Amino acid sequence: MDHAQATTTLEATLAANPRDGVAWSTLGHFLRRAGKLEGAIACHRRGLEVAPATASIWSNLGNALAEAGRFDEALAAHAEALRLEPDVPAFLFNNAVALRKAGRFKDTLAMIGRAEAGGTRTAELRWERALTRLQIGDYVHGFTDYEARHGLASYHGRPASDRAWNGGPLDGRTLFLSTEQGFGDAILAARYVPLVTAQRGRVLYECHPELRRVLSGLGAVAVLPPGEPPPAFDVEASQMSLPGLFGTTLASIPPPVTLAVPDSSREKAARRLGAREPGTLRVGIVWSGRVTFADNSRRATSLARFLRFAEVPGVRLYSLQKGPPEAELADSGVAGHLVTPLGPDLDDFADTAAMLEQLDLVIMTDSSVAHLAGSLGTPVWNLVQHVPYWVYGFAGERTPWYPTMRLFRQGPDQDWDPVFVRAADALRDEVRRRTGR
Repeated sequence: MDHAQATTTLEATLAANPRDGVAWSTLGHFLRRAGKLEGAIACHRRGLEVAPATASIWSNLGNALAEAGRFDEALAAHAEALRLEPDVPAFLFNNAVALRKAGRFKDTLAMIGRAEAGGTRTAELRWERALTRLQIGDYVHGFTDYEARHGLASYHGRPASDRAWNGGPLDGRTLFLSTEQGFGDAILAARYVPLVTAQRGRVLYECHPELRRVLSGLGAVAVLPPGEPPPAFDVEASQMSLPGLFGTTLASIPPPVTLAVPDSSREKAARRLGAREPGTLRVGIVWSGRVTFADNSRRATSLARFLRFAEVPGVRLYSLQKGPPEAELADSGVAGHLVTPLGPDLDDFADTAAMLEQLDLVIMTDSSVAHLAGSLGTPVWNLVQHVPYWVYGFAGERTPWYPTMRLFRQGPDQDWDPVFVRAADALRDEVRRRTGR
């Protein structure tokens, strides 16, 4: 039964019996999956009006509230579910997820331990523990748990293999390195490929077409498009397993990989940007990652917020935005005036890299361009959500993964306004430092 059919059935059920609390909550569940969070929350609360002692409704309410970023309410709802039914594995798991999203990592690990003590051993629970451990910098245990992703229903990489590489010397054997997740993850993990080729083997490297040129200098014997059957190989590994295979700790993170930027892309970038205007800073902006990513709505924002930076004397803005959010620039009325649109000139990441080399600074919300700029050594100010991607940890302005990156973090209220105020003030200081204005 699809979503529309299920919703129609539930609506008929509620029309016949509006005091069916479970039906209200089930409708809320479907609304949450459709991204209609306010409606979902209202449905769960309506269900609790008639069935206040139903633990599953409290847990469903907690899930919807957590997804909406209303963490205090979410944790209160999960606590009530566990008060009513203390040992249900699903309720313990849901509470752990909400605790992690709220940034309460010690409590998250305690909740996961409570679930495991009750006998729960699932890939989903171990995955939550991986994300928590990585967020707090416990890479030794976090990367071990990170392998649980192969058991998730949402995992889109190659399945676990009986020919998995253990990270040891290859001694002439052929290793197939498969890609997974997004462009940013591929750029992040690319720093390990030279370490792999140093193991005296042949490397078959699976690579997104958009990244092929910029990641062409890694030493692989062949670069393969995703999804096609690879040539014969002896052992295999996912690229995002490499940090664990090389025993990465906070103190042993390899430097970003050297990217290949073709002369043709550099020449195109130089023509497009033209001569530098004296006494000004060229600042690139990106306000959204790929809209197909489920978590992007929380880590992205709008172009309108970035126009604050155009108010800073001496700043010239250049949009590196690609994809559907790029339409905001055309609708804004400032394209070609306050913001120079570069998106139409970017055919792949090699073109983007060449543009980044021509800029003085990039200010953005987290996406693959942050990894690209960080790998190039271009100064990048990454404006990140309250609990960001684990690479950025949970405190401080720096990440050991990208030395030229500065982090501007949301607070627990998840409000973007203070983040942009701090970044604008910092940009004024940067202009004064570089130009004397």
